[in-house]
Amino acid sequence: MADIEMSINLSKTGRRLLKFFYFAFLLIVSISNYSCQQVQSKNNDIESKVTSLLSKMTLEEKIGQMTQIDPIAMSADQINKAVRNGNYGSFLNVSGVEKINALQKLAMEESRLKIPLIIGRDVIHGYRTIFPIPLAMASTWNPEIVKKAFRISSIEASSQGIKWTFAPMIDITWDPRWGRIAEGCGEDPYLASAFAKAMVEGIQGEQLTDPKAVAACAKHFVGYGFAEGGRDYNTTYISEPMLRNVVLKPFKAAKDAGALTFMSAFNDLNGVPTSGNEFTLRQVLRKEWKYDGMVVSDWGSIAEMISHGYCADEKEAALKAITAGVDMEMSGTTYLKNLKTLINEGKVDLAMIDEAVKNILTLKFKLGLFENPYVNPEAEKQMLSPEFLDHARIVARQSTVMLKNDPNTLPLSARISSVAVIGPLADAPRDQLGTWVFDGKAENSVTPLTAIKAVLGNPKVNFAAGLKYSRDKSKSGFAEAIAAAKKSQAILFFAGEEWILSGEGQSRGEINLPGVQEELIEALSKTGKPLIVVVMAGRPLAIGKVVEKSNALLYAWHGGSMAGPALADLIFGKESPSGKLPVTFVKGSGQIPFYYYHNMTGRPANAKSWTPIDSIPVINSQASLGYKSFHLDYGFTPLFPFGYGLSYTTFKYSDLKLSSTEMSKNGNLTVKASILNAGNVDADEIVQLYIRDRVGSITRPVKELKGFKRIHLKSRETVGVTFELPASSLEFFNGKGNVIEPGEFDVWIGPNSDEGLHGEFAIKN
Repeated sequence: MADIEMSINLSKTGRRLLKFFYFAFLLIVSISNYSCQQVQSKNNDIESKVTSLLSKMTLEEKIGQMTQIDPIAMSADQINKAVRNGNYGSFLNVSGVEKINALQKLAMEESRLKIPLIIGRDVIHGYRTIFPIPLAMASTWNPEIVKKAFRISSIEASSQGIKWTFAPMIDITWDPRWGRIAEGCGEDPYLASAFAKAMVEGIQGEQLTDPKAVAACAKHFVGYGFAEGGRDYNTTYISEPMLRNVVLKPFKAAKDAGALTFMSAFNDLNGVPTSGNEFTLRQVLRKEWKYDGMVVSDWGSIAEMISHGYCADEKEAALKAITAGVDMEMSGTTYLKNLKTLINEGKVDLAMIDEAVKNILTLKFKLGLFENPYVNPEAEKQMLSPEFLDHARIVARQSTVMLKNDPNTLPLSARISSVAVIGPLADAPRDQLGTWVFDGKAENSVTPLTAIKAVLGNPKVNFAAGLKYSRDKSKSGFAEAIAAAKKSQAILFFAGEEWILSGEGQSRGEINLPGVQEELIEALSKTGKPLIVVVMAGRPLAIGKVVEKSNALLYAWHGGSMAGPALADLIFGKESPSGKLPVTFVKGSGQIPFYYYHNMTGRPANAKSWTPIDSIPVINSQASLGYKSFHLDYGFTPLFPFGYGLSYTTFKYSDLKLSSTEMSKNGNLTVKASILNAGNVDADEIVQLYIRDRVGSITRPVKELKGFKRIHLKSRETVGVTFELPASSLEFFNGKGNVIEPGEFDVWIGPNSDEGLHGEFAIKN
């Protein structure tokens, strides 16, 4: 009887729960529908306002909206007159609350149609609080902290009236000679796509009309990172499968994340400059991706189509750019001077102009500039807040990659009797900020020397720069540096590049340490003291000799304002290094391009097939070296593989499990593994998932990243990591269309692209 009563009660409880969940479901659906209706209503409202405003505009005012100008060569009177007349829709490189508010006041009160300006500026990895360069941020493999970094950048920039930044740069590149590798996220489309999404969301925030929101700009569309020879602005030739399977992926992620603007690139792509490329701008971006945002040219890139030999003059350049779909011209006047004539001649349809202006006005309405064009002077008080600086320290710490650590070299004890701090980057506050820093200030940098002294106290630190700057070829400082090393218990050498050696236009043919840094490192290694090298650079350098001579090596990139304290945290063991390489490190320039997801080739090399050049017998046969794909001097492996990075502990991978050995084209595979922290230090590990499609209708890469997770493990703790691998993630473009092909696949879970637990599965028809 009691059992029956319990059954009845449970039944009543069950019915109540069902009713509760049913009504909760209805409420959620109702809220969701209401939210969608609100968004649609807002979009319709903006469209209505844009249409109304567009109908009132003269042709000259429309073309003005399509022109962005850097007013550096203009007088105040010229600027004011241009704003009153509606000659320009946007300014770049204007900063300061008072100046920008004054410009907006002219636009909103003295121009005919009261259209606000949009102020753009390159805020690439920080405004006043400078974060590590984007390539370094990619080394964190932590999109969430990078998203917050970009949110902070927008908060600081918007406090000065900047509402549009030309970031993120999400060009894939395989060439570390290219200076702008510093601005991107490395070589891998999956990793770069994850950061593209995070960066766009960080820049734009949750609410576009928030005064702290800034419009993101996905650049450079497209193929810029494949410049021949790593020479900036150069020609690019990219097959359509490579374009769609690799280069376009991060841009699609940025579009899906809601990037308000895109930027056409400087380069020509397969013979057609990208600022006049209808295939990329009209076919891919607009037609295939349904992108409804605004497209801006890169600086002067429309007129540069003349230099490319694609256009005879500025008039033809304007015609090809507007036809291709460039809405706004950055820092040029080809539109301003030629569009009206082209319309009068019937070569450009007015509908094209209206389409471009509609995209520009929509951007301004979405950002709330019509309602709130002015900056609150109080907002700038957040600049360089302790919270912002603390986050910059966290990002710099997680972006540092440990590449070598002989037993017991690192971390150093904070009770060490003395250390020698040596090297051109030890106390270089401007250099550690890196490239593309217009508004950060060297005086806000905390250098490694300052941070180490704060930990140990001045008496324990023996400082001798050894070299005045990274390119210094004078050995006059060697003696002082060696003397400092000899009287110290350990040596900390801060090597690298000055900031000016990387970034736009800063390509290098040889990518070793500049100057005589390697010679000083070799001299210091002969003292017999533990030698810890910290490399602070804007690109992956060829540092094989440095690796050999050092006992430990940290790759810290250009780490921003708080690079010094972040490095001190790692050097003295407050935190364990956790960064992983977002690019392959080559042995030398002759090995470029080298990227982990290369194709196999018909004659793949292996350890048995390669004989080091110095081991080749003087007398040998023609076929003695095996006819395989390698360099006689470099071999077939990189200096360090993609995804590589060490820790102060050891992680052990075990127990790989697949939910099945087969799945359909609509299926999903679960891949699991156990990770053990086998050491005595609590630390983070970045677990990586790779696959290989063994046979395809076009040759497929030897490995492809398909997932990653950053996990924290306490000493001796084991954590299970699970990845979901949908069959859709195995789709690729084969030259005819996107396909998921049946066949056999390999899968790995591991600590980098070279190692890992291996499994197999198949996709069936």
